[in-house]
Amino acid sequence: MTSLFTQEVHLSKRHEEIVSQRLMLLQKMKNKFGDQSTERASLQATETACRRNLQLLQDIDVAEKAFQTKLTPHPQPEMLSLETRYWASVEEHVPKWEQFLLGKALYPIGAESQSEAPFVQSEAKS
Repeated sequence: MTSLFTQEVHLSKRHEEIVSQRLMLLQKMKNKFGDQSTERASLQATETACRRNLQLLQDIDVAEKAFQTKLTPHPQPEMLSLETRYWASVEEHVPKWEQFLLGKALYPIGAESQSEAPFVQSEAKS
């Protein structure tokens, strides 16, 4: 009988060890699962933040383009007309003034005043 009692005590101790190991393994699994859940949550938060940041960058680009469009002045029709007439006048008078400005000819006839360029005329005559 002693041997049965000894076996029962031994089995009882072994049972306690197994239950204790089981509890430790369950706790480790719970911790590991908790870590995985935390990692998943962290990964999800990171992905959400990346999408949000990308959307913010796109919104900033759109706002910048809109701002640049507002900053670029659209010339008024009167200014465009004046500019067109100015350049037409310049193109018309360039041939008359080209040689004078290069110092190879006298002050162009038909200009407002010939007294404005006496220095160039004297150089051109020499």
